[in-house]
Amino acid sequence: MEKRNAMMNFLVPLIIVAGLLYALLCAYLFFMQSRLLYYPNLPGRELRADPADIGLEYESVAFHTSDNVRIHGWFVKAKQARGTLLFFHGNAGNISHRLDSLRIFNRLGLSALIIDYRGYGQSGGRVSEEGTYLDARAAWEHLTITRGLDPQRIIVFGRSLGGAVAAHLSAVHPPAGLILESVFTSVPDLAASLYPFFPVRLLSRYKYDARRSVRDVSSPVLVIHSPEDEIIPFENGLALFDSAGEPKTFLQIRGGHNDGFLVSGSLYYNGLDEFISACLEEQ
Repeated sequence: MEKRNAMMNFLVPLIIVAGLLYALLCAYLFFMQSRLLYYPNLPGRELRADPADIGLEYESVAFHTSDNVRIHGWFVKAKQARGTLLFFHGNAGNISHRLDSLRIFNRLGLSALIIDYRGYGQSGGRVSEEGTYLDARAAWEHLTITRGLDPQRIIVFGRSLGGAVAAHLSAVHPPAGLILESVFTSVPDLAASLYPFFPVRLLSRYKYDARRSVRDVSSPVLVIHSPEDEIIPFENGLALFDSAGEPKTFLQIRGGHNDGFLVSGSLYYNGLDEFISACLEEQ
């Protein structure tokens, strides 16, 4: 009996401490979600290069969202452009870290508008989920209203977090085509895979439900993902593809989350070219 009491005296405080630590970790995940999801200061908000550094003609653009936040971006011109790409990048860095992608799309004959979300790069405001959707809508209106471009000559592209933004926009404003590269199905889905021992679906204050959005997209969809993606599991890409309506295409590439498009080389380039050509030639 004495041994049992001694064991209980040892276990009860241990269980209480473990419970408190677990509750503190849950509270951390709940209140610090913004810092876990967005990385505008990694590696920094300073624009370290521009398209001219890789020989591309561009103009710096700025416009305001419906809630009066100033959004900054670049409009990169392609010679004899066959269409325009609206580019939404991932959750870290800024537009100056996407020059390799801008070069690829320029070679594909697309002019490109790439923006920094509010709180990123030279854009104003503070980032939020709803804010990124407003930023995307303002970028779309800059192309279709300010520049007067035909929506059916615009391809919307999103990588990683940007894919959820791209899908949300495309469900409301149909483009010629939608490209989703290395995109998660939703933030709660991704968080559940990263933190399986926590009730993250209940804790999540962010949704970015790309799978739900893509169901409402009427445009052709290209889903790109690599089985070697170390950040967003390959199954997310497959699930997005299954959720998308026809016509749709799946392109399996090689490499990791941040370098797959470079590692895959011609496989990636030719897959993009085929999809873009089909979308624009049908118009």
